[in-house]
Amino acid sequence: MEPYFSDQGVTLYLGNVFDVLPQLGSFDLVVTDPPYGETSLDWDTYPTGWPQLVADHTSSMWSFGSMRMFLDHWDDFTGWRLSQDVVWDKGRATSPATDRFRRVHEHVLHFYRGPWRDLYHQAPRIQQHQRGRRSHATTRHAGPTTHSGYGPSTWTETGTRLVESVLYAPKNRTGTINPTEKPISVLELLISYACPPGGTVLDAFAGSGSTAVAARNIARSAVLIEMREEQCEATARRLSQDVLDLGGTL
Repeated sequence: MEPYFSDQGVTLYLGNVFDVLPQLGSFDLVVTDPPYGETSLDWDTYPTGWPQLVADHTSSMWSFGSMRMFLDHWDDFTGWRLSQDVVWDKGRATSPATDRFRRVHEHVLHFYRGPWRDLYHQAPRIQQHQRGRRSHATTRHAGPTTHSGYGPSTWTETGTRLVESVLYAPKNRTGTINPTEKPISVLELLISYACPPGGTVLDAFAGSGSTAVAARNIARSAVLIEMREEQCEATARRLSQDVLDLGGTL
């Protein structure tokens, strides 16, 4: 099977995941953002059966999704065990509803199969923060800095702590090449947690290729599958630039 794009540890296939993935091998990790089936976008149809499909190719998986998506399709995850949930705090509302709380988050659930002890799982750590509980989704703090989710503050070199389960990474208002694009900084944390150095991560619904950018940044390989040719074109251009993304939502 001929890839649409291949360069520097990244391989991109154009096609439906149900047609492409059975022709591929195994992966250390899946990180993906499937269609939730909750919008009027023409491609936003939930792909029933995809968790069972990828189960033949990995034992560890991060999946983005809304609580509604997971509950409506929970039977799809039969055979998978849930290890933990992480919340991505976008910093701004993404729903026009006026009769509910302003929704500013998405869930990311980690699933696994087989014995937990056999899986790679290395919780990322960051520098100990002196104040506040809101954590930026990044592991790049090497010393004092003036960033925090609430504005300027002080970081002091007093040791490290586990990255918290609520990750703050504001969603870009402009400049994205996919309306549901995920932040590189969040993806780096998910990949570094569950994919060993030098390992390979699969994104079965690749969109704009952010998973590949994040994988490159932290020395992992990536295989992408995307069924929309315009997204493959944009992803190929993005990856051809070979610019390390330092944590934004490009």
